[in-house]
Amino acid sequence: MFDPAVFAARRDAYMAAIGPNAVAVVRSLPERLRNGDAMHPFRQHSDILYLTGFVEPDTTLILRPGAESDRMVMFVRPRDPELEIWDGKRAGLEGAKEIYGADASFPAAELASKLGDLIGNFEELHYSLGLDSEMDLVVAAAIQRLRRTERKGKRPPRAVVDPRVALHELRLHKRPEELQTLRKACAITSDAHIIAMRAGRPGVFEHELEAAINHEFRRRGGNGPGYASIVGAGENATILHYIENRCAIADGDLVLVDAGCEYDHYTSDITRTWPANGRFSPAQRRVYELVLATQKSAIALARPGATIDDIHDHCVRALTTGMIELGLLEGPVEARIEDATYKKFYMHGTSHWLGLDVHDAGAYMLGGKPRPLAAGMVITIEPGLYIGVAAENVPAEYRGIGVRIEDDVAITSDGNEVLTAACPKEIEDLEAACR
Repeated sequence: MFDPAVFAARRDAYMAAIGPNAVAVVRSLPERLRNGDAMHPFRQHSDILYLTGFVEPDTTLILRPGAESDRMVMFVRPRDPELEIWDGKRAGLEGAKEIYGADASFPAAELASKLGDLIGNFEELHYSLGLDSEMDLVVAAAIQRLRRTERKGKRPPRAVVDPRVALHELRLHKRPEELQTLRKACAITSDAHIIAMRAGRPGVFEHELEAAINHEFRRRGGNGPGYASIVGAGENATILHYIENRCAIADGDLVLVDAGCEYDHYTSDITRTWPANGRFSPAQRRVYELVLATQKSAIALARPGATIDDIHDHCVRALTTGMIELGLLEGPVEARIEDATYKKFYMHGTSHWLGLDVHDAGAYMLGGKPRPLAAGMVITIEPGLYIGVAAENVPAEYRGIGVRIEDDVAITSDGNEVLTAACPKEIEDLEAACR
């Protein structure tokens, strides 16, 4: 991860944003049982990663900007030589202070008994209610105890504030070091998609491509996939979140791959669709050309002052116009947009924030209106068309065709940077890669 000074600057910015009368509590999500006594691989809560870089479970960060001492407090797992033989080394209480910058550190088991003293007499408690029910009970109990001691001068916070108000606004605006990490994640992901294109001939199974993609992610130093990789061939490409990846690829199939490498906890998110046999059929080509032209024109709109809604509305209009020309829909464009008939074939949004999470933090609305894009924001642009095999009243040649094209776009001061430009998407380039 980054230099400790980067995390210190982030904490300073967050504490300045919430002010001296607030206290923030950020808790790692609990480890989850997979089956038997095996756990799912642990991945740190992105808010803790953003503020500290600390990756261990059972961690709580408390920031108290107005406190005279102990402005940054961490509750972590203490060192335990016996357990570390089984599960790996821990930073411990000492590491929380010496490496991660805590003013004070305590064993994780002492959180419930100490939380009240740390949050008492502040006006606001910035905390994500509803994210972790067990932690919610710990916070509620601390507030209840503080209510009983109010006559003695120790009272609970007057309000609980969602961290999206301040912390997630900071996460939304990427700093240079974050953009550089995203560029690395995108470069690895682009190469992994090309590997899949070269390997994805008829007869290969979807999971073989998934394995090749994930191998490249790890081989290049990534954490692995930032989300469950989608490899859908033929009609599976019309299922938006198809992650079974267990079918054989047939001659004539289009293969839709939606996969992104997580590198230093920042994730890319690329989708490409290509012909397994190296040639688009005429019908596949017409659908693909419509989605590609729509996506390229949408990217051109991604600049400061535009909104995600602007980009989506543009894609809806362009795709609806094309659907009518292809015979998938009938009637005037305005009517099909008005009655949302286009959603039979284009049913999802066009963009989302990207960063530490694949659907990253940040509000989409500002003052009740779609927020304007600004330099430092990173979004995806991913129009698509999904024509099910059982779709009614459409030309038979289009049934079973699913196409999505997705790039990661950083907004700059005068336009944008396509972070995933190295991944082929022009028809000639795709056909060459597949052959």
